[in-house]
Amino acid sequence: MGWFRLGAMAEPLRFSVAEMVLVVLLCLASAVVFLLRVWPIAKTILGAKKDVGFSISPIGNRVWTFVWEVLCQGKVIKQRPLPGLAHAFVFWGFLAFALVSLNHLATGLRLGFLQDTGFVGTFYFGFAGVWAGLVAVSIAGLFWRRFVVRPRWLGEKVSVESGVIAGLIFVLMVTYLGGFVVGVGWAVDVLWWTHTLALLVFLPLIPRTKHLHLVLSPLTVFLKRGEFSQIPKLEGDEDFGLVAGKDLTQLIALQAYSCVECGRCTEHCPASTTGKVLNPKEIVLGVRGYLNEFGVGSEVPLLEEMRDSEIRDSSVGALTMEAAFECTTCGACEYQCPVGVEHLPILVGLRRGAVNTGAWEDGYGTKLFLALEKQGNALGMSAVERDKFVAKQEFPIFDGSQEYCLWLGCMGGYDPKGREIIADFARVMRYLGTSFGVMKKEKCTGDPARRLGNDLVFGSLAEAGLKAFETAKVKKIVAICPHCVRTIATDWREYGVAPEIEHHSEFMARFADKLPKQKGESIVYHDPCYLGRYQDVYEEPRAVVAAAGELVEAERNHERSFCCGAGGGLVFLGEETGERVSHVRAQELVATGAKTIGTACPFCNSMFRDALGAVGGEQPPQLLDIAQLTARGLPVVKAEAELLT
Repeated sequence: MGWFRLGAMAEPLRFSVAEMVLVVLLCLASAVVFLLRVWPIAKTILGAKKDVGFSISPIGNRVWTFVWEVLCQGKVIKQRPLPGLAHAFVFWGFLAFALVSLNHLATGLRLGFLQDTGFVGTFYFGFAGVWAGLVAVSIAGLFWRRFVVRPRWLGEKVSVESGVIAGLIFVLMVTYLGGFVVGVGWAVDVLWWTHTLALLVFLPLIPRTKHLHLVLSPLTVFLKRGEFSQIPKLEGDEDFGLVAGKDLTQLIALQAYSCVECGRCTEHCPASTTGKVLNPKEIVLGVRGYLNEFGVGSEVPLLEEMRDSEIRDSSVGALTMEAAFECTTCGACEYQCPVGVEHLPILVGLRRGAVNTGAWEDGYGTKLFLALEKQGNALGMSAVERDKFVAKQEFPIFDGSQEYCLWLGCMGGYDPKGREIIADFARVMRYLGTSFGVMKKEKCTGDPARRLGNDLVFGSLAEAGLKAFETAKVKKIVAICPHCVRTIATDWREYGVAPEIEHHSEFMARFADKLPKQKGESIVYHDPCYLGRYQDVYEEPRAVVAAAGELVEAERNHERSFCCGAGGGLVFLGEETGERVSHVRAQELVATGAKTIGTACPFCNSMFRDALGAVGGEQPPQLLDIAQLTARGLPVVKAEAELLT
């Protein structure tokens, strides 16, 4: 080789024939090893069961998500700004270097296509140099964070291969930058060949490390299911959920191999952060380990407790029934994931496999399912109790002439505090002059059965609910429970189309200008998981709270809000292990110093009611639903005063 600067890779070089042959052989070896390693993974993904009901449309939404989450790295930066920006610089640097790397290898064959003699070549080499500097600093920072700082959610074991990959990326950048200061001589040869070897060693390492996400995650993000935490429909009578390898779908397999092991899901998981067994990252990696060990089509159960002892002792052990049933289905893991992994369909799928096959034996769960089947509500109370409440409140029965059907739900119809919320919201509706009625008979939407994996009970409740709405000619529904709203609007679609439904926060926010403004104490608002992350409703309840007092934000708010611990049916499953999720969140809310805690979900209200007794101090904040906050500013007429006594 003769004169050469790495910063001007397209300058004519005098490579010998032997050197050119060596470049070709090294490139072929790198490519072959890469393909040999990536092919079994591709074969596993393509050989998995097809996803029922998957559709590529609407394509526009997928393109926008791809642009924002992949090309712009929007989610990575927004949710974890400093390391997110470092990761984004590495990603954008790789894009900038794609042309440079191709030209670099082509130069070794005397086929270089970028020249530094003109403006374009000079500009591009300099442009790539700027990115090389940013990538070098960023990858060094990420290396320090992963191997020295070591945040606990990254896990106790840190992959050595990750360090090797980071080192190779750093070498690639430094050798490129070195070309700007080294002009002639043997140092040029050393830089060029070091850069080449680092590049060609990097490629075949990708399929065996977490850096496989470089190849798979753009596809994973683009092919995500159409809705947040979308639970796939079961296919036929022999589909019981995720029982064994044969039940794993292509999307699940793709996502399992795309996991970047960043630990964002673990960091935000209420179960994991309160000392429980569940670690959403390990669930995904457990699926990957299962696929590597048993493959798709295997009859070996996914959950350890369902396997024969011989297999259990010798196989991957992250997938346990205990972990699967500790999930609150809050969605924080899925929301935080930067590479499109959808944890909740996997966790609910594992629950389905255990419940629908009868493998899950839990006294509280059995009691809940029997209550839903026999009494039609999760609290196991007689429908007569609801009838008495409706009669006492003088709620009209929906007959088709009213604008809204006011859905009580299990908590609003049977829980004492839930009834208070319903009564106050009815006062708000009456004040606004909105006509409404309640169903003569109600059954649970089936939310706890759905999240716990009992498809038989959920299906029967969904069908009964749809039939009742059709018979009553219901057109619009309003409910105080985000779980009911989500289940009716989304999950019931497997069995038919439900009437339009909205949460009471959306209803009150729409009429905010007609509701009295109050000057009161400070109010900290808690974002319910099923209203915020699940339905993207954040500002409406805040508008209602702001009209009732001074709005205060908790440290974790909006999409980063911490769960109350009730979701996923866990509120009905007895005592939890480790620290109570509700206590952690209640402490955060109390720490704001607000005089009142505002909620927008009866389950959150119930969990905090108990938690404040333990962590609220001598004078805990008042706990009120947003409907109660609004109602206390309304004038009380004589008839209402009698109902409230």
